[in-house]
Amino acid sequence: MSDIVAELLELLELERIEVDIFRGIGAGGETSTRIFGGQVIAQALASAYRTVEDRLCHSLHAYFIRPGDPSIPVVYQVDRSRDGSSFTTRRVVAIQHGKQILNLSASFHIQEDGWDHQHPMPEAHSPEGLATRQEIREENAHLVNEKYRADYLRLRPIEVREVDPQDQFKPKVLPDTNHLWFRMEGAKGGSPQFQQCLLAYASDMNLLGSSMRPHGLTWQKSKVMTASLDHSMWFHAPVSFDQWHLYSMDAPFTGGARGFNRGSIYTQKGKLVASVAQEGLMRPMTKR
Repeated sequence: MSDIVAELLELLELERIEVDIFRGIGAGGETSTRIFGGQVIAQALASAYRTVEDRLCHSLHAYFIRPGDPSIPVVYQVDRSRDGSSFTTRRVVAIQHGKQILNLSASFHIQEDGWDHQHPMPEAHSPEGLATRQEIREENAHLVNEKYRADYLRLRPIEVREVDPQDQFKPKVLPDTNHLWFRMEGAKGGSPQFQQCLLAYASDMNLLGSSMRPHGLTWQKSKVMTASLDHSMWFHAPVSFDQWHLYSMDAPFTGGARGFNRGSIYTQKGKLVASVAQEGLMRPMTKR
């Protein structure tokens, strides 16, 4: 197992410091300048799971309140809102410097049988033959300011292959439809709860970029301030994140300095395992 994968797995090993209070590592994962939003969601879900038995999360809803500081740990306070016969509800508040950086509500459901249907998986190029994001970054590294180049090239724990990637340095107007494949081989053998936490972590990747594509915007070349504002996720089926999953995203609306993004996550065989929705800040940056 690579060091970067082991680092992500360690992020989900929370320390219990009181009955319903946990502490998670801040540094690591996708970014070095601030805590990746998916990391806080995954740790919040993991802390909720430390208070839940015999049922899996079926939905979570989170608000990002402040940027996370990677130089210090994050404290997670879990409120046991309800323990019912079929559903369990938890509210989690993530705290740094005495202030909330995220709050999350999650609901857990016993296994029950019922009717089944799903929309089919959209057609998309298979992951085989697509460039990895590390290969793309290595190809473009000379375009990045030397001050930030090492961080740009730093290895990430999730393997990502975009079907139609935007050129971050010479962006063009593209459809908001946005497909990528992702997996993490180090997830193999993990519990169902652990698999969900990893998928929640990954679900924040590239999603906001969907609403930037129709405007030819990128993080590298555009004068745009972006941040995830809220994030909702519904789990439909068991997850084995060591296998390839298609993340099919779109952005039906941008306006008011915000972009609305949706995502559906499928196994390579076409099983819908999760749905995602997120609104993000897309504020034009102007000189004053």
